[in-house]
Amino acid sequence: MQLTVLGCYGPYPPAGGACSGYLLEADGTAILLDCGNGVLSRLQQYLPFWQLDAVILSHLHADHCADLAVMRYGLEMAYNRGLRSEPLPLYAPAEPAAEFERLPYKNAYNVEKIVEGGKLSLGPFSASFRFGVHAVPSVGIRIDTAGTSLVYSGDTEYHSGLEELARDARLFLCEANYLEADLKDGLRNHLSAGQAAQAADAAGVKELVLTHYHPESDPAAVLAEAASYFPSAGLAVEGKTYNIA
Repeated sequence: MQLTVLGCYGPYPPAGGACSGYLLEADGTAILLDCGNGVLSRLQQYLPFWQLDAVILSHLHADHCADLAVMRYGLEMAYNRGLRSEPLPLYAPAEPAAEFERLPYKNAYNVEKIVEGGKLSLGPFSASFRFGVHAVPSVGIRIDTAGTSLVYSGDTEYHSGLEELARDARLFLCEANYLEADLKDGLRNHLSAGQAAQAADAAGVKELVLTHYHPESDPAAVLAEAASYFPSAGLAVEGKTYNIA
């Protein structure tokens, strides 16, 4: 399978950047993981949005779902023009309830709740979910296919379940919004680069790609902190495609 990074910043993008969004493809099936600000525009450089097979949201913060409110207009037109024959499946945590209830729009999306321990089959992909620790319910997502696996942390503080979800993954796409110094200053709801790397090491993953880093952070500092625990750690690069085999 192939993973293309459409956006990798949070909670807002820098000039020219985009928030969280990742295109996952294999055997003719295309899934979008998160759809933050700027992602819809980037997506169309690789795939017409109406050709998506599903969208999976880690959680309902705007930097992970804002562009759904725009894509729905395009999907409605695609449906009416015969480019789609059915609404786009959209999977998301059900809380906050007010945000979840805003997701349906005419014939754009078929919205379904993600539950703890839930599983999905989407073409060649098998997806499973584990909730993390965040300001709103947020799931980590494991995608398995053809003997390989991708794990996406979503937004979370450190918790032991993260290592269990990522166990032996081929690629671990993990948020690193903070540095360890930020945690010492009392910031919460996200991982530091060091914590992400320690989780990757404990889980025995093959490759660690750090994402959701802050637009004002120093990428070299983020990478250096992670490399002290997981020497081969890398930073997500917008527009880069990772082959996961």
